[in-house]
Parts: sequence; C-alpha cells; structure tokens
Amino acid sequence: MSKITIHSYQELEEYVGRELGVSDYLTITQEQINKFADATLDYQWIHVDAEKAKQESPYKNTIAHGYLNLSILPYLWGQILEVRNSKMTLNYGIERVRFQQAVVVNDQVRARAKLKSLVNLKGTAKAEIHTVLEIKNSNKPALEGTFIFLYHFE
Repeated sequence: MSKITIHSYQELEEYVGRELGVSDYLTITQEQINKFADATLDYQWIHVDAEKAKQESPYKNTIAHGYLNLSILPYLWGQILEVRNSKMTLNYGIERVRFQQAVVVNDQVRARAKLKSLVNLKGTAKAEIHTVLEIKNSNKPALEGTFIFLYHFE
C-alpha cells in the first residue's frame, strides 16, 4: 500500500472508518533502546542490561521501553499518511493505549492505522486515528490506542 497524501479536510473526510495503511517494518535495536534510556533517564535493567536480561528476564533478552514504542509512531505514520496544506499539526491526545506485548530487542514492528473519526472544529480538523503497533511473527500487538491530532488546514 502506498502513502496517502491529503490536501484538505474534505480529502481526509473520505477516509473516515477506513484503514489508512500499514507502514514498513522497523527493527528495534539495542542502540535505540540505550539512546532512549539516555534521553529519558530510564535505565531499568530489563531495557539496558543484556546479560542480566538473559538470566532473569522472562523474555531472555532486553525489551524496548513502552514509551519508545510510542515515540516511533510518528516516524511510522509518516510512511502511511502525509497531510499537506496544514499550517500546523498538533498532538491533541492519546486515548485507551494498551501495551499488550513486549517488544524484544531486534523485533520488527510496524504501524497499522485507521481513521476512526474526523470533526471540524471551526476550521480545525480533529482526527482520531486508531493505531496498532504490530510485531512481526506475533499474534499480539505491542500496543494499540487512539491518537488524536489537530490539523489546521490553510
């Protein structure tokens, strides 16, 4: 599936209730996990201590921070949807996010997005995008939730 390019509220409205697309897979590396730990000061051993994780973790390896999984979503959404003619795009909220499965180092993840709803708020488009972060070769996703954006179209 190719990336969707949106130029107006009316074009975005056509996708309400429909899947927007699926991103490519992205491999989550230990380097990414370590850099995220540095950025957030979250050095819990389950994320950064590979030797201890091999011995004591039920996953037998390090896992990505849950918030690292959230933070890669904008990159993955960029492969699914491009909104043009927006003077400004704002993150407005996140609803009902559930972390359902740990992402083990070197797992591959991808985003699947569906436009749940769209409301015109006096010229600003409020879009609710239901997103699932899938793990390759896993029946359970890493996370699932509804992400709300405000698009200020020109």
